[in-house]
Amino acid sequence: MPEPARVALLVTCLVDLFRPSVGFAAVALLERAGCTVEVPRAQTCCGQPAYNSGDRADAKAIARQVIAAFAGYDYIVAPSGSCAGMVRVHYPELFADEPETLAQAEALAARTHELVSFLVDVRGMTDSEASWPRRATYHDGCSGLRELGVKAQPRRLLAAVQGLELCELTAAEVCCGFGGTFCVKYPEISNKMASDKAADIGASGADAVLAGDLGCLLNIAGKLSRLGISVEARHIAEVLAGMTDTPAIGAAKG
Repeated sequence: MPEPARVALLVTCLVDLFRPSVGFAAVALLERAGCTVEVPRAQTCCGQPAYNSGDRADAKAIARQVIAAFAGYDYIVAPSGSCAGMVRVHYPELFADEPETLAQAEALAARTHELVSFLVDVRGMTDSEASWPRRATYHDGCSGLRELGVKAQPRRLLAAVQGLELCELTAAEVCCGFGGTFCVKYPEISNKMASDKAADIGASGADAVLAGDLGCLLNIAGKLSRLGISVEARHIAEVLAGMTDTPAIGAAKG
């Protein structure tokens, strides 16, 4: 086990507002990996919606606040490849014309990781000691896959979950159509992509679809429901932490 580390959890907006259980699962996994976890109260959105919309002024303002809120920690970890990718890849791009802030952004970027890749690549986790008797498939979120190289890590940990049978999608690496503001700007294209993803999941024979980004999962769960495809959607952190007693994403509560 590596030396103890002081980790700040970047909760993300979607987790905070729609699925807090993912945040609690992330904390449980990080503590299991020997980390002391703190959740900075001053954190806000990472600024990705503004950045993707071309609003660099607001994106910069938000990024400055994030840089200040997460200063002093050994690592910053997010249960989202999208938000981790924003900090790690795009913050340095934002401040390329401001040398002093650029140095701070680069320092933060170097300490920022997506949750599952952090557990595997940094903390050396090989088994989360979870059990979940399901046939599940996994969707690779675009940012985590293409910006951060998150591919083998979630599958490595899922392979060690007792009772879990992992089956691959035909097009696991194809976008689900969410893409943050993409689904608002191009709804017809987004809808077709989501429909194709849902059909792929249904054809896999899986009982559940897992992913590391809540945005993808909310989009996928909604489309599965509208198409009448009975496959539950969950964040991988909930499964690895053994916290699967909550309703699946998009499931009716009552």
